[in-house]
Amino acid sequence: MPDMQRDTLQLVDADGAAADKSFLDAGNALYKNDPYFIRPFDHDILEVFDPKKNKLLRAGASVKRWVLLDKNGKSIGRIAAFVNSRYLFSGGYKSGGIGFFECVDDQHAANKLFDAATEWLRNKGMQAVDGPINLGERDKWWGCLAEGFDDSPTYRMNYNPPYYNELFTNYGFQTYFDQLVYEYKVDEPVPEKFYERARRIEANPRYSFDHFRKKRLDQHAKDLADIYNAAWGKHEHFKLMSKEQALKSFQQMLPVMDEKLIWFGYYDGQPIAFFIMLPDFNQIVKKLNGKLGWWEKLLFKMHLMIGSVDRIQGLLFGVVPAHQGKGVEGATIIAAAKVVQPLKKYKSLEMTWVGDFNPKMIHMVEGLGATVTKRYKTYRLMLQPGLEFRRAAVID
Repeated sequence: MPDMQRDTLQLVDADGAAADKSFLDAGNALYKNDPYFIRPFDHDILEVFDPKKNKLLRAGASVKRWVLLDKNGKSIGRIAAFVNSRYLFSGGYKSGGIGFFECVDDQHAANKLFDAATEWLRNKGMQAVDGPINLGERDKWWGCLAEGFDDSPTYRMNYNPPYYNELFTNYGFQTYFDQLVYEYKVDEPVPEKFYERARRIEANPRYSFDHFRKKRLDQHAKDLADIYNAAWGKHEHFKLMSKEQALKSFQQMLPVMDEKLIWFGYYDGQPIAFFIMLPDFNQIVKKLNGKLGWWEKLLFKMHLMIGSVDRIQGLLFGVVPAHQGKGVEGATIIAAAKVVQPLKKYKSLEMTWVGDFNPKMIHMVEGLGATVTKRYKTYRLMLQPGLEFRRAAVID
């Protein structure tokens, strides 16, 4: 598509509830003929910008949204920029974020959106900007799809046309880190090398493994926070998780979770490992066109009951440092496999967020026999002259 005339494009502020529809429409219109696009639930997008739903906005985070219109007033792009205190000093620089970017295949149109967002962030004192990222947790709306365009995304994972990557890099963004998505066939036997080390763990009565129990919700929330903070709390890519955050996450999962997909490992009764998986109910979301009224909720429940979901979305896997490299990783996976595989309910597991800065996790997942099916890129742009760009630091 040729560059659009500069004076035919209009950039419009899209702040507040009154602009929600125009912000949503700007994203959905681009995918009319794309068979792999799944329109996200409108409320999943809008809650990011709602102070009642997003506590970061109540805690001082700031956000600005824009929609880009062509000469006929048609939406052809959108972008959001935000400053989040929890993410502020990522990678050693005062960093802001952009996200929820959508745009026609035109560099001038993209530049107009990027210009507005970066100028707003520069005026906020930011030294770098990362995107596309989320104003919230990393497990949703994070990264630009760069490989794997022949498959639909799992729930609350981004999807975009291939040309988005050129729009970013042509503007000057560089790859800050990659997020790898791995697929594992659920009916495949766990490799013998995992069993070899896991047998020593299984033979030690001080270790135990069990799946999530709704009646133990409060304890599981504490276990999740304790393991998460011990495993990742000291790394710059991750922020500490409170028990309250973990509890809220589990409460949100309750209506759709399969208890047998969430696993914990213990040593002398103390939590040391978790494997958090959910049914990928994007397989249902694609039938609902972004809406979740009473009728859609009824359809959603019906599809869950009749087994319309046969893909698992792997969200988190972690082992506390003191027990890493001892076979706990394999023992946790095997404990889950012994329960999940006989169900004959799920065909594949998609592990959705493995950063290229985490070689230990990559080694484990590839050792399991999983293969990369998608790759997302988180880009970074330095906003001030003379600042050195550095890729995300590798986790030891």
